[in-house]
Amino acid sequence: MRLVFLLFIIMPIVEMVLLIQVGSVIGAWYTVGLVLLTAVIGVNLLKRQGLSTLLRAQQKAQQGALPVSEIGEGLLLAVAGALLLTPGFVTDAIGFALLTPGLRSQLAKLVEARMIVSGTQFSHSTYSSQSRSDRFDDAIDAEYEEVHERRDQLK
Repeated sequence: MRLVFLLFIIMPIVEMVLLIQVGSVIGAWYTVGLVLLTAVIGVNLLKRQGLSTLLRAQQKAQQGALPVSEIGEGLLLAVAGALLLTPGFVTDAIGFALLTPGLRSQLAKLVEARMIVSGTQFSHSTYSSQSRSDRFDDAIDAEYEEVHERRDQLK
């Protein structure tokens, strides 16, 4: 938690210093243009990879398997999008790194392992080893009717 707090304090300072240094070398308007260009390119890449991840998740769900890695990748893509829309070169570099499929899948595996260790375990075998009809054999079919009686009628 302290690390996140320090990042919220240190990152804007680092970004401002870097933007000022780049602006002094190539000019302020070119720096602004470069920041906007990286945001536009990043959002376009994010859209493509996000749709690809969503399609993979839907395919796994249709096959009866939990899309655990796709959920982790989707979370990392959301972080990448936030970083790419934040003005600055350091956040853009981290955001573009998260758009790299190999790195993102490895980080998603770490997130999944962390979730299993912390007690939020997804059961691949239980969910995917049963057919769709087997999972619903224990369902109970029932009917009910709501009865609203007044208290004075009960006395």
